[in-house]
Amino acid sequence: DEPTNDLDTETLSSLENALLDFPGCAVITSHDRWFLDRIATHILAWEEGSNWFWFEGNFADYEKNKIERLGADAARPHRVTYRKLHRD
Repeated sequence: DEPTNDLDTETLSSLENALLDFPGCAVITSHDRWFLDRIATHILAWEEGSNWFWFEGNFADYEKNKIERLGADAARPHRVTYRKLHRD
């Protein structure tokens, strides 16, 4: 679930500190870009509808890199279209 939903600022700060102090690996799924920018050290992104991209750095740096690699249009939200899955 979205880790930052309905958290007050004190609880969100505690969550950030716990994640930053955690010695292991944690996979975080979030739409909160500010939260990701503060805690992420690596990004595994699903891009262009069919490709995974691995990036070392925070979210702001990933977005800059994405624009450099794919152009300014890549940073704009795109409408998702439904495609029926087919088995080969």
